[in-house]
Amino acid sequence: MSQAATEPSAPTGAAPDASPGADPNGADPNGIDARVFPSTARRGRRCGQLKLGGVRATELVERHGSPLYVVDEEEARNRACTIREALQREAERIGTEASVYYAGKAFLCVEVARWMAEEGMSLDVASGGELAVALAAGVDPARIGFHGNNKSVAEIERAVAAGVGTIVLDSEIEIERVAEAARAAGVVQRVRLRVNSGVHASTHDFLATSHEDQKFGQPLAEAPRIVRAIAAHDALDFVGLHCHIGSQIFATDGFRESARRLLGVYRELAEIRGGAIPELNLGGGFGIAYTSAQADDAPAIETIARELADIVAETCDALGVPIPKLAFEPGRSVIGQAGVTLYTVGTTKAVALAGSDAGGDPADLGAGERLYVSVDGGMSDNARPALYGADYQVRIANRASDAEPALVRVVGKHCEAGDIVVQRDLLPGDVAPGDVLAVAATGAYCWSLSSNYNYVPRPPVVAVREGSSRVIVRGETEDELLAKSVV
Repeated sequence: MSQAATEPSAPTGAAPDASPGADPNGADPNGIDARVFPSTARRGRRCGQLKLGGVRATELVERHGSPLYVVDEEEARNRACTIREALQREAERIGTEASVYYAGKAFLCVEVARWMAEEGMSLDVASGGELAVALAAGVDPARIGFHGNNKSVAEIERAVAAGVGTIVLDSEIEIERVAEAARAAGVVQRVRLRVNSGVHASTHDFLATSHEDQKFGQPLAEAPRIVRAIAAHDALDFVGLHCHIGSQIFATDGFRESARRLLGVYRELAEIRGGAIPELNLGGGFGIAYTSAQADDAPAIETIARELADIVAETCDALGVPIPKLAFEPGRSVIGQAGVTLYTVGTTKAVALAGSDAGGDPADLGAGERLYVSVDGGMSDNARPALYGADYQVRIANRASDAEPALVRVVGKHCEAGDIVVQRDLLPGDVAPGDVLAVAATGAYCWSLSSNYNYVPRPPVVAVREGSSRVIVRGETEDELLAKSVV
């Protein structure tokens, strides 16, 4: 058994002169990189099996089936607490305070909503369904923010009646709708206005959400006029601007420019409101490492928090405006790396690579062949590779191996050529049918984007902690899918 198969395991970086295609993720094919997998993940000392939260991967599959979403509760809670404390500590350093919102769209169920509330997080929802989950979990409505570019009248009325802390206005049409709902409920509803700062995040085009030509928010130049319309309603309390420049962001440069532009209009907005603007929501979307190769690019939350606080303090000082209360939405960075998806290998197939046959990836051109490894899930449980070209890291979970590494592409069982789970990685060359594979960092936007394509039932979600597991979202059965058909 190789050294990488022992507990604890550490990744081995590729040599600087490694040949193209030799080590796509810069890690030992048996290694469990704690920067990508949950921090509790490790290989057993004797058999080399992957353990998550102290539970063997094979035990999880035997008990709950395959494919299987696994969420490490300790990791999720620790990340929520660490991120919240870092942002609040730095806000306090510059003389203000911060609210930190967990993004329900990343992954939400009643149990996870409870974890987030217990760790001091506020909760961001974007639909009536997400609001229903938050309320069922007992989340304080005052700590819920309601987003969305097309909130229905019924959803707005439900949110106002529930006492939701803040509704984010995405269009002018919503001003009257929210005001009417607030008047009917006899309350004054706090609202933020979502604006587009024009700052483009360095991310996938579909994840950049503050450029002008897209569905979210209003142009920043229109903010004074729209805030006047909000201020005309006694049932509305305008508390600040909201801007989200994108997702999977590693650098704070975009936040610096976005904060400068947003705060640049706060003096004018204060005159309209009749007092200082109390809040500023800078969004978030902090990036995570999906592979070992990305790990060095993902900054520590302490660094991000310090830089963001300095950006706000310096900008407010330069503009001569009071430092507002801050709000952040860290996004996938809370839950992403707490999740691992387990699959079972069904077939393998070696495909020769020559020139352009390498799939257009220059890093693969030095490899003689690629091993296609087909698993029992795919784009129905992880749509991100097909949607965004997302990268993931994969490891054999039921054993370790000294076999020579092979360049692999992990693919699903669906009738699509784009049904790819892991575009390229190294696995031991003896990977075979029956092996259990673990794909790391699947806690965010995998279950929440899942589908029944090809009538494949959605897998269950299992939480692991301190050697035990429990189902927190039941999986579907074929009988349940059939029962939806009207005959």
